Amino acid sequence: MKMAYDEGAAERLRGVFETVPFSSERKMFGSLGFMVHGHMACGVINNQLMVRVGKEQYEAALSKSFVREMDFTGKALTGFVYVEPEGFESDEELEYWVGLSVDYVLTLPAK
Repeated sequence: MKMAYDEGAAERLRGVFETVPFSSERKMFGSLGFMVHGHMACGVINNQLMVRVGKEQYEAALSKSFVREMDFTGKALTGFVYVEPEGFESDEELEYWVGLSVDYVLTLPAK
């Protein structure tokens, strides 16, 4: 049976999120999501990073290499992007994407 998400990427995300207060992980839609204050921040689906960047950072995020719009349902979900594995190969790149998502989610009211 094929894994719905890359376990190596999931482990790397766990390592970053263990330093983020009020974070948790949740299996959802065949992927693994990381939540902060009950809001989806980012996750891993197949081998891609799924990152919630918010509307204000959306265009800037899309302009980066190895990033595309999140089209989970066939329609782009504004404020969320997919990052291909080449876009988060280094720990610094992964921490950048997690930081971007956490910074955005912390602007939302806690659930």
